[in-house]
Amino acid sequence: MLAMENLNRRSGTAWRPRKLVITRSARAYPHARAILERAVALGVDVVELAGDRLTLGLPEDPRRAYGEAKNMVAVVVAPPSKRRLQPIAPSADWRVDLAEGCPAHCSYCYLAGSLKGPPITRVYANLDEILEGLPDYLGQGMITSRNSARAHEGTTFEASCYTDPLALEALTGSLSTMIAWFGRWDADVQLRFTSKFADVSPLLDLRHGGRTRMRASINPPALARFEGGTAAVANRLKALRQMAVAGYPIGLTIAPIIAADGWQDAYGALIDDAAAHLVDLAGIDLTIELITHRFNAGSKAVLDSWYPGSTLDMSGANRVIKRTKFGSEKQVYDAGTMRVLRHFFERRISEALPAARILYWT
Repeated sequence: MLAMENLNRRSGTAWRPRKLVITRSARAYPHARAILERAVALGVDVVELAGDRLTLGLPEDPRRAYGEAKNMVAVVVAPPSKRRLQPIAPSADWRVDLAEGCPAHCSYCYLAGSLKGPPITRVYANLDEILEGLPDYLGQGMITSRNSARAHEGTTFEASCYTDPLALEALTGSLSTMIAWFGRWDADVQLRFTSKFADVSPLLDLRHGGRTRMRASINPPALARFEGGTAAVANRLKALRQMAVAGYPIGLTIAPIIAADGWQDAYGALIDDAAAHLVDLAGIDLTIELITHRFNAGSKAVLDSWYPGSTLDMSGANRVIKRTKFGSEKQVYDAGTMRVLRHFFERRISEALPAARILYWT
């Protein structure tokens, strides 16, 4: 099943769930009813629940439950707690969620230890309410709002912390709605999202006002085995170019950086490939974010259960334990490995993409 899904994504076919469940409260929202209509038109099996409790009917076998959950979408109402925004350093001032969960099959997925229960994607019906609350956060962040190096970005809102919004767009239309809303917002703001998918056609003709930055999340093709169900890297870069031509500010998220054998050649070729797609576009606003691979005990246990055959190295070699500000622990590359990686990326990017701004290294 996963192999066929991987083939479909890399051939450019948009993701389509097998099943959509929608709660009673969600059906009261016009946005949810529009999602329901798209699902029916796409031939998705739709289940309208009598109440608001998600009854998924997943099998007891963990592997089968994982497979079915990854092919399912639930349309639900985001409660007030989900609409209270949280800081999302170092990416942006605030995290704004239009969904939680992702249809991709990445064996390094950092959401694995964060989202509870089966990995079903939950889409929020009350998108209008979420958007209406954003002006309260204007100028209140600490990453771009009050940082002189990035203050020109305005107050920034990250939409891809807990999902890949582009992956869901053909079904939900939520990302288009957000982009158009930010385009109308006459304020010093920026919506940001990053994606491992490539169908940007619904976004190209939107009146975005330059207030949305798309970033393509990329890794060398040699590591594609760790990114099941996503678009080919070449297609992501083509999509990024299309967005730049349409006037959007753009970016590259090189993540997660994996120090596997041959990484210098693989990432050097990746940076050159990105440059080849973008270098002839005069005056583009291009940023780069560099994120090294990390994991914790909880996410490793979940990922080992989801992808028991994965060859991704989570052995702890060349790693040290880092304590987060929340008191949890994660394994990151040791200081020596980090220095070598950072020097390489900063040098190669300055050579191949001299106009790009590196926002952060982590």
